[in-house]
Amino acid sequence: MQIVLFGPPGAGKGTQAKYISEEFNVPHISTGDILRENVREGTALGKKAKAYMDKGELVPDAILIDIVKDRLQKPDTKKGFLLDGFPRTLRQAEALDAILDDINKSIDVVVNVDVGDNEIIRRLSGRRTCRSCQATYHVRANPPKVPGICDQCGGELYQRADDTEAAIKHRIEVYKKQTQPLIEYYKKKGLLVDIDGEREIDEVRADIISTLKRFQ
Repeated sequence: MQIVLFGPPGAGKGTQAKYISEEFNVPHISTGDILRENVREGTALGKKAKAYMDKGELVPDAILIDIVKDRLQKPDTKKGFLLDGFPRTLRQAEALDAILDDINKSIDVVVNVDVGDNEIIRRLSGRRTCRSCQATYHVRANPPKVPGICDQCGGELYQRADDTEAAIKHRIEVYKKQTQPLIEYYKKKGLLVDIDGEREIDEVRADIISTLKRFQ
């Protein structure tokens, strides 16, 4: 099964991607992870990407597309894959279609984990991260035993700069601007399914799994 996963910041995509990957025995392909792996291994594509990343610039579509094309031809994608973080633009979506045509595959379903703006702000603004071990907490949903102190290593907990309310609102706007055209693109193809992501993690998981099983 070939799956694309969409969801705004704070939608819990990482958690749900892990469940999907395990349930359907397909690799979770994150473009961020692929980039870091290529850079770490010093591949030709990784070297190209690193030149932009070192300058704090976005990696161009052409490089991302080449990296995704290479990854989708690895043996572990034979039974399918879960794409997370790609495509993010219409150009990338069209390029993905062309890649899949070349390797005789196609997208089976696009899962859109839908979470409202207020819930995203509530989730992310309450997130705290350990400076030492990077463990994450939430002031309401998953608080540390001692306020401001990491349970695991005793390190100081802090709020990331991109988890402030102003930063979160900006991230939401960027996401909507990027993703709305893609949602319409896949909706017209009849591939999009919306999942209510504001429920408990296990409820969201059960809904996604049961929905995906209809596409097997």
